[in-house]
Amino acid sequence: MALTLELIAGHPALFRCVRAQAQALIQAYRMSPRLASVFATQQRWLMAHIGLALHFRREPDDYRKQLTAARFIDVIRQNAVASRNTADAFIKEMLHYGFTEHLPATQDGRIRPIQPTVNTLEVLAGWMIAHLHTLDSLDGANRLATFQERPDALARVQPLVADGLVSSSPVREPKQTFSLFTWLNNGGVVMDWLISAVDPDDADLSQIPTGVVSIGDFAKWLKLSRTHLGRKLRDAEDLGSIGWLGKRGNSVMRVSADFYREYMTAQTVKLAIIDAAFVEAFGSPAGR
Repeated sequence: MALTLELIAGHPALFRCVRAQAQALIQAYRMSPRLASVFATQQRWLMAHIGLALHFRREPDDYRKQLTAARFIDVIRQNAVASRNTADAFIKEMLHYGFTEHLPATQDGRIRPIQPTVNTLEVLAGWMIAHLHTLDSLDGANRLATFQERPDALARVQPLVADGLVSSSPVREPKQTFSLFTWLNNGGVVMDWLISAVDPDDADLSQIPTGVVSIGDFAKWLKLSRTHLGRKLRDAEDLGSIGWLGKRGNSVMRVSADFYREYMTAQTVKLAIIDAAFVEAFGSPAGR
């Protein structure tokens, strides 16, 4: 049986485990910034998961049921994730940067199947590993060992994760402050960076200090426009979600207790979806 949303949310180790997860995701971003950034914006994150699910659910012996740009765009539109133009631009970007590649020509020259590259699948596996490690840390189970022992593990569990994410209202309709960042390029990384520097012992404070001081340095590291990031941070500040412990730019940035809870709630929803997918794919994990 999968861990429920309530069990995850009420676990006393959740704050520390999620902080470690945020640090792992930040490390993944450092190693492959452009590719990791695909998983750092809500719309692109959902499109990526849908494309990967189509790849894993393909029928290799039937070229008509492979992942193609046309099939990808149709599914994106059916699930109201993005417009046709946005989906088309996304798939072209993935091909341009070598995150996906065309397969050899088929019998029907009009159909050009696409597949993710080895490096893309490695980054996806790293994303999955970070979350399975969090779940194992909460209940002492062996999801990660099972995942790493099975060559087909990613292909089995990822489409189920994609189904859960796309059908989840909390994922599709995040709360107010969280939504400010989920639509910002690398917005997920912004939030992970803020939370990765929070001491879990400070979680009960009304204003929680982070490790961020300079917006300029922060924007440069994330390869974001300082102006654009600063505008988003001001929007969040107007909501009372972030601020500074002293003078702006010369003191540590803080986040509000409400924003911290929003982030933790979003992680809890995602972890519950991933665990449900794992249980459906492999059964209840041993070692609990």
